[in-house]
Amino acid sequence: MDAAALWQRYQDWLYFHPGLGFYLDISRVRFDERFVTSLQPRFDHAFREMAALEAGAIANPDENRMVGHYWLRDADLAPTPELKRDIVDTLEQIHSFVRQVHSGEIHPPDAAQFTDVLSIGIGGSALGPQFVSEALSSVNPPLQIHFMDNTDPAGIDRVLAELKDRLASTLVIVISKSGGTPETRNGMIEAKHAYQKQGLNFAQHAIATTGKGSNLEKLAHSEGWLATFPMHDWVGGRTSELSAVGLLPAALQGIDIDAMLAGAKEMDIATRLPQIKGNPAALLALSWYFEGNGKGEKDMVVLPYKDSLLLFSRYLQQLVMESLGKEKDLAGNQVYQGIAVYGNKGSTDQHAYVQQLREGVPNFFATLIEVLEDRQGTSVEVEPGVTSGDYLSGLLQGTRQALYENHRDSITVTIPQVNPRTVGALIALYERAVGLYGFLVNVNAYHQPGVEAGKKAASGILDLQQRVVKALQMQGAPMTLSDLATQAGAPDQVEAVYKIVRHLQANQRQVSITGELGQPDSLRVVAIA
Repeated sequence: MDAAALWQRYQDWLYFHPGLGFYLDISRVRFDERFVTSLQPRFDHAFREMAALEAGAIANPDENRMVGHYWLRDADLAPTPELKRDIVDTLEQIHSFVRQVHSGEIHPPDAAQFTDVLSIGIGGSALGPQFVSEALSSVNPPLQIHFMDNTDPAGIDRVLAELKDRLASTLVIVISKSGGTPETRNGMIEAKHAYQKQGLNFAQHAIATTGKGSNLEKLAHSEGWLATFPMHDWVGGRTSELSAVGLLPAALQGIDIDAMLAGAKEMDIATRLPQIKGNPAALLALSWYFEGNGKGEKDMVVLPYKDSLLLFSRYLQQLVMESLGKEKDLAGNQVYQGIAVYGNKGSTDQHAYVQQLREGVPNFFATLIEVLEDRQGTSVEVEPGVTSGDYLSGLLQGTRQALYENHRDSITVTIPQVNPRTVGALIALYERAVGLYGFLVNVNAYHQPGVEAGKKAASGILDLQQRVVKALQMQGAPMTLSDLATQAGAPDQVEAVYKIVRHLQANQRQVSITGELGQPDSLRVVAIA
């Protein structure tokens, strides 16, 4: 396609939202009008299903739940007065609590004010808050935030070491809908232990964001924690950033959460339009479907050209992959759907993996995130008439052009600046695009049976570990791995037993192993005091 034809295609397919100053360019995706026409019936179905979703239809049959994260930024859309009041009350509770923390009315026992926040959560309870913090938190926020988002002991030690003496002035948020998420529970226990070691009362520093009636809520009430905030059962973890899960830590950092909600609401309105060309989420879904042939045959590479948006690709990984990565469709057919997502940032990528994107395996399409404003204030010239921001813009445009010339497609999302309103809009845009795409390919974007299967398998390993230790203690003499597995009631799980005892020995816990470590059949395992 020559330059004049490309320019015309750009104008034909450019989407612009004047209220948000938001642009979406899908002109470098090589679909044609015939392809768009062929997808129209699927889109008509998707638009109807999305409307039903917002009206309160059951979207997660596994748990008989509605999916209503859209109501969070427009409570008037909630299907019942009770749900509307719950949304409004929760937001008021967040604002009230944050005002009291910032003013010092709510403070730790041994300090005039809280100085830091320790957020304990995993998955959607961590990725959204981390992305928003990186994108929007100021250099000197009212409270510095730290995240405990895994059950890695060394990682936990690092976070606690960062806090050091400020643990006494740190507010802890424990985030878990059920209260039983193992990684979050472990982080809470580790944090409690750290507070006890310093002679501090954990409850006087702790708040919970959890489901109503959950074990975590009961624990918080019984121990007298500072506050609890609700996690609604109709909000999934990966769409929870604009609920108390994300709004509370953001507000504590001084981020304007009302502006985030307003930006999301404005984008929701734009993406509610039941037509392809005037709806930015539909345009994204169209492009994803074309690129992957409706089967996720290409990866989505997300390249934000702004340091503050570094974590956007990680956030989108969960939103897109957990929502769309499904073995079966809604009819029960085996389809193996999904879109793999990865990314870093521009222009770092120019020196990392753009070489492969340009000339390697063409198994991807790129999403370039452009921010028009370079910085607050004027920029120094690094060359006559050229600033650092000019270089960044030039590298983005150059990457887009170089990819297209070598038959690699790209989408460009442009925002005027990184602020609460535009970040809220980006979150809403991709939430809606994922929902529409799910209906296009006929999968349930709102459940995650694969995640639950992994949790069950992990629980089985931990149960086996208890039986292994008990068998060793009862035997009292060295055992082969096969004998140990049999004694533990798992003769067909010798490999798992090997990995369990290897891990226990590495941490000086209860077992000793002799023999050639690289030859598992030669090993003998014995319990130690």
